[in-house]
Amino acid sequence: MSQASIEKGHSPHDGVPRQILRGAAILIGFALLAAGMSRITDVGTLHMPAASAVETLALRFEDQPDGSVAVRDAQDSHAIYIVQPGAYGFIRSTLRGLARERRRSDLDASTPFTLTRWSDGTVSLQDASTGRRVNLDAFGPDNARAFAQLFKERPDQP
Repeated sequence: MSQASIEKGHSPHDGVPRQILRGAAILIGFALLAAGMSRITDVGTLHMPAASAVETLALRFEDQPDGSVAVRDAQDSHAIYIVQPGAYGFIRSTLRGLARERRRSDLDASTPFTLTRWSDGTVSLQDASTGRRVNLDAFGPDNARAFAQLFKERPDQP
C-alpha cells in the first residue's frame, strides 16, 4: 500500500464507501418524506369505504360421528347444512383454526360464530369469543363461496 493512501486515512478495511451510505440516507429520507406527505395530503393512499352488514347468521359447527360437520343455526339449533367428510376442506380448516384458538385460550366452545355478508360483496366469519375475524374473500372466490352458500341453505325466516 502506498504512503499517500495511508496519509489520507484510506485503508482497504474502511467498510462501506461514503457515497453508498449517502445514497442510502437519501433514499431513506425520501421514503419517509413521501410516506409523511401521503398521510397529510392523502395523495397515493387507498381508502376502503366502510361496508355495512347486509346479512348475518349465528352458527354453531358440530363434528358428527361419521366425520361430517353439522352447521346449525345458533338460535334454534336447526341443521342448515351438513359438510360431508372430505368435502369443503376450506370450511374444515378455517373452523379447525378458530377452534384451536378457543382451546388455547380456554374459551367456551358453545359461543356461536357469526357469518356476515357485507354490502361490498365480501363475506367474513367472526368468533366473538376470541374477537378474531376471518375475511373469507382473502382466500379466493371459491373459498368465500363455500361459506356464502350457507346463506342460501338457511330456511326462510318468518
